[in-house]
This record gives sequence, structure tokens and C-alpha cells, in this order.
Amino acid sequence: MDCCCTIKIVDGSNASSGISVNFFAENFEKLPHVESAGDIIQLVRVVMKSHRSGVNVLFDKKFSSFAIYEGREGSKFAPYQVSSKFHGRDRDMKFIAGLRKWTVSHRPETASSDSLSLKDIKQGNQSTLICKVLHVCEVKDGEWMLFVWDGTDAPPVNIHTKLDDEFDNPLPLQLESIPLSRNVLCKFPTVGTVLRLTNGNCNEKLGLHLLKPGKWVQFKNINFEVRYGLWCGILLSKSKFSFLPDDDDHVIHCRRTYEERAESKWDRKPFTCLPWPSKVTDTDHQDVPFVTLMDVLTYPEVIAKFRCVVRVVATLPGHSRDFKAPCGTYRIRLTLEDPTARIHAYIYAEDGVKFFEGYPSIDTMIKKHNALLGVEETDDADSDEKPRNPPWVECCLCSYNIDETDVWGSIRYRIFDTTLVG
Repeated sequence: MDCCCTIKIVDGSNASSGISVNFFAENFEKLPHVESAGDIIQLVRVVMKSHRSGVNVLFDKKFSSFAIYEGREGSKFAPYQVSSKFHGRDRDMKFIAGLRKWTVSHRPETASSDSLSLKDIKQGNQSTLICKVLHVCEVKDGEWMLFVWDGTDAPPVNIHTKLDDEFDNPLPLQLESIPLSRNVLCKFPTVGTVLRLTNGNCNEKLGLHLLKPGKWVQFKNINFEVRYGLWCGILLSKSKFSFLPDDDDHVIHCRRTYEERAESKWDRKPFTCLPWPSKVTDTDHQDVPFVTLMDVLTYPEVIAKFRCVVRVVATLPGHSRDFKAPCGTYRIRLTLEDPTARIHAYIYAEDGVKFFEGYPSIDTMIKKHNALLGVEETDDADSDEKPRNPPWVECCLCSYNIDETDVWGSIRYRIFDTTLVG
């Protein structure tokens, strides 16, 4: 079965509506890969047919050919992609130069007015999303995952897993089976949600593996769903994508908003916790600015201290009555999340005494634990059945390593100088 794509083209004779060109090829590599809206494509021996709705153009793989050039004025005249049957002519350069000058004053139609930001996504609604592609990887045979971002924070969601299951089936830190390497994470922005966008098994022909990191893209007709408390974008059989130029108004706005937020001393907190996180916890370092969990994961030093605003989405052990070892020492693993990442953080020994304000009664521990996890108070105060809506809380984190032969691979995080007020 052939792969296909449709490209809308314009020139000085038809700058408003343009016409669509349908391409067919044996594989994605032979289709045109336009890197940016506004680039120039040269078509040779295509089939043009007139219809009531306008003109349709067909690229026939048997005899048609194409070449694609950068659209910016002053760019080289060498095409960055050509089809196998293409043969350039010297006089073509005159037309390329003329189109580049024309493009300066005729910016292509790009972003849709009905597009969403990640901060506005909802489950079940087919939507248009404008975002920057940060990374592309194959998670299964034929199933590709995009990591996309627009500088905003996706809304927090309820957690439906049972705490009793945390030992055998823990809440995952990411949706992909193999976590991204530190080298990849260090290329990500440290503020704003990085959304996983997958084609599942129903859209192998969309050609996601051809998307390049760093490109701004508009996706149409995509769904959003929550998996293990993490947002995921789903590409459908009718989903489409198109490239946006870096000077698109929407792209400029996203970049400017991110830069203002990233440079601010106090605006790295999640959008939904403004103006301040809940009073469920308190820390000893109120003058230290907050950082995100992505800041923590990509920090250039192994041993460091941080102050963050997070949600505690799971604990191990799952019940507060089991937080102490038989010898009386606290030992707990918390799963923390913010809009940028999830991590495990540990509370041990004296840090636990500080966190729980000593050794409170079991009833007080249950109440504190429920407040931390956002468990609704019921007659069975330690109930494991209801969804959890954890509040935003502040905490202090310390990073350290446990294996000198694998410094970065053995990094762990512990909570210190933090008190669970309840």
C-alpha cells in the first residue's frame, strides 16, 4: 500500500486559496518532507484536473518529480530534498529567487484560531494543538511517540490507582517503557509540560518518525486522555499535521511567555498552584526560589539541594501504619510530580521525624497522610478506594548518588527540612 500526503501550495497568481497537491510513494522517505511553512517546492510533470470545487494536482510517482528549497531570501539555491527523477535547470533559479522575494510580503496562512494550549486540554475532545517537537522515538514496532511542548502546564488530574498496589504495580514515572536518557532530558525546557503524543497502532501512515526536533507543528483532530495520572495525546486516523514557521505569531507568543516565566525568580511554580501552594507542608528555607522537577533531573551537579512545588501522587508503603520499620525508623518512598516530570523521593530516619513532627498517633498519621495525598475524608479514613486529588505542596529535596562507578545512573532524591503540617 502506498504512502500519501497532501501539500497546499500558493504563488503570486493564487495567494489566497491556493491549491492542494496529492503525493503518492512506496514509502515515507520518498514523499516530500517540507521543513517549514513558506519553503518552496518545484513540481515537474504533475497531473492537473479541474473540478467544480477548483483545481486538483496529482503527483504521479511514475513520471512526476519535485525539489524543495528553503523559502528564506538569501538562502542557497541548492534544494534540500529532490525526488529520484528530478533534473534541475539553470533558469529555475530565477523563479526560485522571485518566489523568495514574494514570500517576504506574503506570509503563509499558519496557526488555526481554535487551537488549544496544553493548559486547556481536556479528555475526549478532538482538538487542534500547536506545539514544539522536542524528541521522537519508536516505543514499539510501528508505534512512535512524540515529546511536544508549548511552555504551559497541563492541568493536574485525579489519581485512581490503589495504594495497596504500589508495591507490585507502582505508579509509573513515565509512559514510555524505557525512560529517556539524561542527555535527551537535558535538551528539554525545564518549565512547562512535555506531552507524550502517540500514534498508537491505528496511524502508522502519518509519518511521525520524519518529524524533526525543534520544529513547531500544528496537529489537527487529536484526542487527549489520562494514563496512570499522566496526560497523553492520541493521534487518530483523521489526524493531520502541518509545520509552522518560527516567526508565526502564535509561536512567538509561546516563546516570549516561556522566556518571561523561565527568567522569573518565583514563576517556576505550576500555573494551578498560584498564587501559592497549600499549607499542608512547610519548609525551613522560605527565601530559596522554587525550581521544577525537570530542573532537578537535569541539574549539572550530582549532589545538590532544591526547593520545589509538587504533588505527592503515591507512597510506598501505601498505608501510614507501615511507614516505620520494626525498629521504629521511618522509611518511605514518595512519588512526586509537577507539570514537568515525576520522580521518586525518599524520607528516612531523622528526616521522617522532622516530616511527621515526631511520632504521632496512628490516627494523626492517617489524617496527615490523607491530607498529603488528597484523599477525601470518610468513615474509613485510610480508605484505598476513592480517587486522590493531591494538593500542591512545597518540599526540600537533596540529590545524591549510591554508586561511585555509575554516578549519574545511581542518583536518588530525599526529602529534608520539610514538615507535614496536615
